[in-house]
Parts: sequence; C-alpha cells; structure tokens
Amino acid sequence: MSQIYFASPLFSEMELNYNAQLVKQIREKYTESTVFLPQEQGDINDKQSYADSMMIAKADTEAVLKSDLVVAILDGLVIDPGVASEIGVAYQAGIPVIGLHSDQRHQGADNQEKLDALQDVAESQFPYVNLYTVGLIKLNGEIVNTSQKLIERISNYL
Repeated sequence: MSQIYFASPLFSEMELNYNAQLVKQIREKYTESTVFLPQEQGDINDKQSYADSMMIAKADTEAVLKSDLVVAILDGLVIDPGVASEIGVAYQAGIPVIGLHSDQRHQGADNQEKLDALQDVAESQFPYVNLYTVGLIKLNGEIVNTSQKLIERISNYL
C-alpha cells in the first residue's frame, strides 16, 4: 500500500476545509493508498494542545520520509514555509512531489498588455512562486494548475 503525504497550510477554517475536501477526493479515487493529512494528527496539530517545534518537525519529517509521493499545495501569497520545508525533505529523499498552484493570474500569459506591464515596476499581472522551491519539485515531479489534474496525475507516481 502506497502512502501520500498531503502538504498544505492548515491554520484557517478555509485551509482546513479545502484540505479535507481534496483529501477526501484523493482517498476515494486511490483506495489502495493511504493519505497522511497533518491536520488529522491530533498529537501535534491540535491547536488546543501543545507541541513544540521539535515534536512537529520530527513527526512531519518521519511521515514525509515514509511516503511514496508528496502532494503540495502551493497556493497563497507565498508558499507556506512548512510546505516548502516538506518539499525540501522530499527532494533530498528522492520522493516525487506534485505541486498544485491554481492561481488564476496565470491566465492571459499571451496577453500583450499584461506582458508589456512587466516593464513597469510593480505592475506584474502574474503571480510569483519561489523558483528554488519550484525547481525542487520539477526536478522530481511536476506542478499542475487544477485539483482535477492533480488527482489524475497521482496515478503516474504510485
């Protein structure tokens, strides 16, 4: 049985609900796999309780290293720092990563007005994603732009 590690921010109601909904879809499609969702790990992620930095780092790193695939949610103003760390651990261990970056500002990449705006300081119409983290993913995986593509591509890695 293969294991998938689901790396995503998990601090707001929106993030928790999105993670649960997407993991539910993954579990329904890949019944022969288990999905490790950190927000379900009450020992370290119950925010009413206490877990120090070393407990969190140890538990999540062990779970990443036991996985056959990491699914990483890259959406947000910046990639969540914990997600970026998990991507780095996966890369170093040779574990493939599928990143999801669904930011709609990618649309219009062939729009000349948007391209021209890049010449004006601070007028980029496109999102920025840290290229180092993107490179780690692409060296041993891929980045997709919809949750549907993400779910479909998982089969390529299991």
